[in-house]
Amino acid sequence: MKKDKVFNKPIIKQFEFDEEVASVFDDMLNRSVPFYNEMLSLTTSFALKYCHSQSTIYDLGCSTASTLISIAQQSSDNLNLIGIDNSNAMLDRASKKINAYGLDIELINDDVFNVNFKPSSVIISNYTLQFIRPLQREKLIKKIYDGLEDGAVFIFSEKVITDDTKLNKIMIDEYYDFKKTKGYSEFEISQKREALENVLIPYSYEENKRMIEDIGFKQFDCLFKWVNFATFIAIK
Repeated sequence: MKKDKVFNKPIIKQFEFDEEVASVFDDMLNRSVPFYNEMLSLTTSFALKYCHSQSTIYDLGCSTASTLISIAQQSSDNLNLIGIDNSNAMLDRASKKINAYGLDIELINDDVFNVNFKPSSVIISNYTLQFIRPLQREKLIKKIYDGLEDGAVFIFSEKVITDDTKLNKIMIDEYYDFKKTKGYSEFEISQKREALENVLIPYSYEENKRMIEDIGFKQFDCLFKWVNFATFIAIK
C-alpha cells in the first residue's frame, strides 16, 4: 500500500479525488479515519443483515471499492453489487482490486445524480455526503429513499460537528492528535485542513437526523461514533 504524502508539500489547489489522491487513498483512509476498519466491518455486517439472494447493493462514492469487496467476500448469497464514483482514477484502482480478488462488482463512472437506481436492499455512502453541497444533499437523500425497497436501509458515515463552539474545537484538536499518532506532521494536517476548506461541509448529528426523517425514513440511529466521526443507519 503506497503511503500518503499528498500534503507534505505546499498545496496549490482545493482537495479533489484525482490521480495523486487515488494512488494513496487506502493508506489515507486507514490513517485519517479513526477506527476505519471497525466502520468497514460494521457497514459490511449490517448490510448483509438486510439483504438476500439477488439483492442489489449500491455504494455511492465507492472510491477503491473496499466496502463492496468486503461485502462480496463475506456474503454467501449472489448479490448485485454496484459502485458509483465520479473519479476515474479511483475506479481504475477499484477495478484492479476487484480483478485481483476475482470478484463480480459493477463499477459506474458517473455523478450519482445521473444514475437511475435499481430497487435496492442496501445503499451505502461512507464519507461522501459531506462533499455534496447542502442544497443538493437533501435531493440525493430523496433519490436514495426512492431507490430503496420498503424495509431496506441506507448506511452512511460522516464527519460531524456540534453546536457548542468550545466542544467542537476540542473535538477537532482530538482528531488532529489522532492523526499525529498515525504519522502525519503538523504541516500535513494544516495543509489538508486548508485544502478541504469549503469542500468538506459536515452536518451535526441533529442535522443529519432531521434530513433523514424529513425525507420519510421511519428509523434513524447511530451505529458507531468516535468524537467527530459517526456511522448512521436509516430504515425505509
